[in-house]
Amino acid sequence: MGAAIGLMCKPPRLGKTRLAAGLGQGAAARLAAAFLADAAALAEEVALRAHAARMAFHAPPDAGAEVAALLPGWDVRPQAEGDLGARMGAAFGALFAAGATKALLIGADAPTLPPALLELALSHPAEAVLVPALDGGYCAIALRRASPALLDGIPWSTREVLAATRAAAARAGISLVELPGWHDVDEAADLPALRAGLAGQAPGGCSHLPPWRAQNTLAAWDELSLG
Repeated sequence: MGAAIGLMCKPPRLGKTRLAAGLGQGAAARLAAAFLADAAALAEEVALRAHAARMAFHAPPDAGAEVAALLPGWDVRPQAEGDLGARMGAAFGALFAAGATKALLIGADAPTLPPALLELALSHPAEAVLVPALDGGYCAIALRRASPALLDGIPWSTREVLAATRAAAARAGISLVELPGWHDVDEAADLPALRAGLAGQAPGGCSHLPPWRAQNTLAAWDELSLG
């Protein structure tokens, strides 16, 4: 198989809770649908360039038909049970079990993530490669082999994710490389950075590589009159 890309996702109807707190459930669901479409298009573009296979891992488990309808041509599978680390670990396990020699995982909350960053992550010789996020986490992770030590015991959804991952890599003797960072979109405070990316600009503190042309997100932004 060579390289493989995994997309961690959920049905857009579930929206994004923190984003909904600032925008309302309807607007958050509309953006979530656009984010998923753009993340899938981004993964497809990178997969085409890297000759990589694609899998989508969805939650909740009963959302398979809904997610498959949104991602035609994808190998769609349910996420495992457990915290995010357990679910990511199982996703990596599935990618390597299918024959991948290098696997990349992304989510659907960074729709303008530069494709060149993902290509760099896939091609880098390090055992583990991260695209850090401005909020203290990361937007993408690439591995050359299953490395559960990088994912176990991490305080997910906190600003300590990246620091804890660095410490875990050091303890396990895993070579870890951090590429220039990007941002994800979890709440209304993240929207100015998203707007910059949609305009083709690098948000403050982010990589200067060209953002992904997130056309679905741009359409949703204009539709919702977000400014």
